[in-house]
Amino acid sequence: MIGSYAYNKNDITYDDQTQIFTNNRIQTRIKVNHRNKIDGIELLSTIPAGIIKTAFFDPQYRGVLDMLQYGNEKTGKGKKRSAMQQMSEATIMNFIQQIDRSLAPSGHLFLWIDKFHLCEGFRHWFHNTNLVVVDMITWDKDKFGLGYRTRRQSEYCVVLQKEPTKAKGAWMIHNIPDVWRERINKEGEDHPHLKPLTLQEQLILSTTNESDYVLDPAAGSYSVLKVCDRTNRNFIGGDIEYGEDF
Repeated sequence: MIGSYAYNKNDITYDDQTQIFTNNRIQTRIKVNHRNKIDGIELLSTIPAGIIKTAFFDPQYRGVLDMLQYGNEKTGKGKKRSAMQQMSEATIMNFIQQIDRSLAPSGHLFLWIDKFHLCEGFRHWFHNTNLVVVDMITWDKDKFGLGYRTRRQSEYCVVLQKEPTKAKGAWMIHNIPDVWRERINKEGEDHPHLKPLTLQEQLILSTTNESDYVLDPAAGSYSVLKVCDRTNRNFIGGDIEYGEDF
């Protein structure tokens, strides 16, 4: 049903008292500043067009696991990663198209990507959208990860901006390095794909103001929600596995 749904702004209502968006046609509900348990496409179909200032998207794909063929998917970290629901390229493209619709003009999408998609190309993911690549940040995890020929120590955050592209007035912090070193504190965390809180905080502070909406439709550990809590931004996001009902 969601796959054939055509967005109509009249389908969506918002209750200011409960902070709940509802898509009355497909009967979906999402709560602002909550760990929504919901399919990401359903969540995106419940967001009005043009209200999001900044979005984060960490696609759950098998790029590294498939191409490196570590052979360790039945043990340790590999087991936890491979057990998660995987996204096809068609699904990733659908997410990005819906994110594009939800972004305000000149809003930003921070897209996490692995080195194989970075090298082989991912431009087709945002073909026929209003998104343009404007920058990239390499996250140095300050520790060795998986690998056979070389050990993975970095991830890549591609910075896309919805047209019209501009820096003045849309990017407010000018000392963020394009190689960012930050070690993750995994204490008390169960998700296998944790992201750097301080880097995400700097990106949110640079591209949004207080009370703006920040989106993460595949929220995982909800690190973006944590940053929104401490920076007075409004979080809209969910995860089909790690979310909570309300």
